[in-house]
Amino acid sequence: MERFVMGTRAALQDHIQQHQEIHVVMGNEACDLDSAVSALALAYFLAQTSPAPRAAFVPVLNIPRADFALRTETTFLLRDRGIPDTWLVFRDEIDLRGLHHAGLLSLTLVDHHVLPGADAALDEAVVEVLDHRPLERDRGPPCQVTVEPVGSCATLVTERILQGPPGVLDRTTAALLHGTILLDCINLSPAAGKVTPRDVACVSLLEERFPELPARDAVFGALQAAKFDVTGLTTEQMLRKDLKVLSNDEAVVAISGVFEDLETFLLRPGLLQDLEAFCQARGYAGLVAMTVSFNERHEPTRKLGVYSPQEPLRSTLCRALEEATTPSLLLRPLPSPWPCVAAYAQGNAVATRKKVLPILRAALGGLGAAAGGPEEEVVPPPTPMNSLVEECPLAQAVPPLCPQDVLERVSRIAVGQPPGSPK
Repeated sequence: MERFVMGTRAALQDHIQQHQEIHVVMGNEACDLDSAVSALALAYFLAQTSPAPRAAFVPVLNIPRADFALRTETTFLLRDRGIPDTWLVFRDEIDLRGLHHAGLLSLTLVDHHVLPGADAALDEAVVEVLDHRPLERDRGPPCQVTVEPVGSCATLVTERILQGPPGVLDRTTAALLHGTILLDCINLSPAAGKVTPRDVACVSLLEERFPELPARDAVFGALQAAKFDVTGLTTEQMLRKDLKVLSNDEAVVAISGVFEDLETFLLRPGLLQDLEAFCQARGYAGLVAMTVSFNERHEPTRKLGVYSPQEPLRSTLCRALEEATTPSLLLRPLPSPWPCVAAYAQGNAVATRKKVLPILRAALGGLGAAAGGPEEEVVPPPTPMNSLVEECPLAQAVPPLCPQDVLERVSRIAVGQPPGSPK
């Protein structure tokens, strides 16, 4: 894996100069760990197994390079496994539209299957889809579609690799997939409501093939600590870290996963000015902040904050959330220090963002304009969207760890030393 990723940028440039095919494997606009690892692992597998490959297989991380620092769990795991970001190809470093126009692009989508409107022209280049979300649109032949309801797209990639020729799966790829599935599926906890038997089976098979993999609890704890490390992030960076956007002809509304307790977030110095600046800069009429925390049994607690300086829009969104029945969110109002921010505790803790988005989409549709289809970003490059807030716990269930402590802990466990033992 390391040699493959290290050579990706050179292979890309060589194929562009030689006017040869480039097969891009790309995750969604979130570039969360699942999307990033799925793209890297599947591209590596395709490069190793495609008969007489003429194409360069290039995993692309679907965010600008400047945003990669916000993907703290992804930067942590790749760095821990010896893959520096200088080897990676980011969305703003490859001209997909130009490659497609030149007839050189084949595109495989992982961890999503519907391109945003800004990328609609690339649809013709899609040759394969691997996703674990409900199917929103059909793709006819020759596009190969695998859409299965598992907890992590990395599970589908793992199954694909395990069904391939023996020897392709190496230690680095196994460690990346292993950590991703554990993080996505909340350490395989049934209480979190995301894991499936196929996720469990893949983790077990990876551990069977590579018994030197670190213990599950250590991997999950380290990745979760890195994932929710918002130390030093500005309010703007926190809002961008996990952002999805809904729009219609009249309004654009952002939905952010915020990795602080809602009450703590609402008391951030200068918050109101930050919210106003964030929305004005991007053309958002409002913003819904979603927080989630988990107890020691991985049982979730969720809260919602609804911001808009436009009272009619704020009321429309609040009413839709309060009156929702499919599912009912069981909201309880919380005190808010700001008149333009409504705060709620969410009694139905199983209702993730995937379930809240259709409620908000329907509310926008009721404003008098036709609601947009799939969630779309306002301007390219796409703003991040991901599953961090959907099923993943905050670090409350994990002892506070600095990145150095986490790295040392995982490294020691990997070589069989107990944490805290002498070097």
